[in-house]
Amino acid sequence: MDLANETSSTSPTTTAVGSNEIDLKAIQNGLDTLFLLVCGLFVLFMQAGFAFLEAGSVRAKNTTNIILKNVVDVWMAALTYWSIGWAFAYGEPGNAFIGHNYFFASNIDNSFDGTGSVGDTGTADGYYVNWFFQFVFTATASTIVSGAMAERTEFKGYLGYCFFLTAFVYPVVSHWGWSADGWLQNGPNELVFKDFAGSAIVHITGGTAAFVGAVLLGPRIGRFDAQGRPVDSPGHSVPIAALGAFILFVGFLAFNGGSQLSISNPGDGAVVSLVFVNTIIGGSSSAILALLVFKFWYRVRGKENFWSLLITINAGLAGMVSMCAGSNDIYPWAAFVIGLIAGVAFLCWHSLMIKLQIDDPLDAVAVHFGGGMAGILLTPIFSFNGQEENGEYVGGIIYGGHYKAFQGFGWNLVGALTITAWTAAWSLLLFGAMKLVGILRVAEDIEIAGLDVAKHNEPAYPVISYQGFLPDQEVNKSIEDLRLTQMEKHSKKS
Repeated sequence: MDLANETSSTSPTTTAVGSNEIDLKAIQNGLDTLFLLVCGLFVLFMQAGFAFLEAGSVRAKNTTNIILKNVVDVWMAALTYWSIGWAFAYGEPGNAFIGHNYFFASNIDNSFDGTGSVGDTGTADGYYVNWFFQFVFTATASTIVSGAMAERTEFKGYLGYCFFLTAFVYPVVSHWGWSADGWLQNGPNELVFKDFAGSAIVHITGGTAAFVGAVLLGPRIGRFDAQGRPVDSPGHSVPIAALGAFILFVGFLAFNGGSQLSISNPGDGAVVSLVFVNTIIGGSSSAILALLVFKFWYRVRGKENFWSLLITINAGLAGMVSMCAGSNDIYPWAAFVIGLIAGVAFLCWHSLMIKLQIDDPLDAVAVHFGGGMAGILLTPIFSFNGQEENGEYVGGIIYGGHYKAFQGFGWNLVGALTITAWTAAWSLLLFGAMKLVGILRVAEDIEIAGLDVAKHNEPAYPVISYQGFLPDQEVNKSIEDLRLTQMEKHSKKS
């Protein structure tokens, strides 16, 4: 998704049909605008997928809390990206580090006369559609973190994090890699950072913040025993989690396909179709490999072994994340191989997090950081176009073997490490400050009781609503317990 290279078609602008003139440029701009808006709608709907996946993966007592965080991600990202985020990401003029124009959608040519193009973000024709499409990516980067910090995070602390990441941390990263002025777009020897739909820019950013947040927050009460062994803490609804996963599977096609940014130019349709196929193949190979390895690895070791739905879901998502970097520039066989490696990366990060006693209820780090890092590093190896030399593509390491293909791998590695360091530093500062002032984690009694009632007074499954279905004495006991909890809260405040 390179706004630096987004261009309109070079076809003739008008053609005569009888006495009428059809403005081909206007038609092309209309098609490209519709394409981006529809893809953006599907990416926005991915927030519902994240909400269901996370809600099903946490305990019933924290369902309202986790859904509210996903809702807030959307509204917070919209306001911050409109006010300052877009300006930092794509404001023109800008420099190699950050943009600095179009704050609060100011300085836009709002003539609405159709003379601009989708690629001209300084006009109404380009700004509004691109703002919407980029905003939904910003919300995605933010919501990754909510899963890793689920069930024990103070809500006001989450609001602060959500604001800072969508207003500053992520916009700066996207400026580096996707704007015409960004330093990753203008590397030495004309190297370009190859991250088509955000394996690094979106997913490594979100995954790194999730890792730092989970480390500083600490594990949920009872997640590990006194010897450091993991204690199973399952979510309350596998079907709800699976529903969220299916929404995300569909959304990823728009996430990656829409990153072509146009559909009217010659070859656009073929590229978008290739992206769809590669995204499916990469996710599939990752999911099936993880399903088999998770089952038979434990079987070989003589331990209880099962066919895991949640492992399969998350590995599939990791494979799709790995496709974000180069699904427009690899053949399906390469997508299959990259997906396999992403599946291995997911399983390794899943096991490492448990071994280090870092509690990540959604495997957000394994999915987004593991899958993202696999994609961003493997794309320069398997690309069929790759970097350019004297106006011609040199191919990847396998297809071209050109010295610049190796340099392209190194530049992607530099970008991935820099994005990781940038996000980790700001996350450490932000979450560390919150921890010092006591607004990062909820009190122990609230965590044990559940956040839905204590923080929101809106339990996802209020027992009183089952009156006439459950035995009366059970309903009455639950009502009395709720009344006593509320009285205790009021007494503490007074």
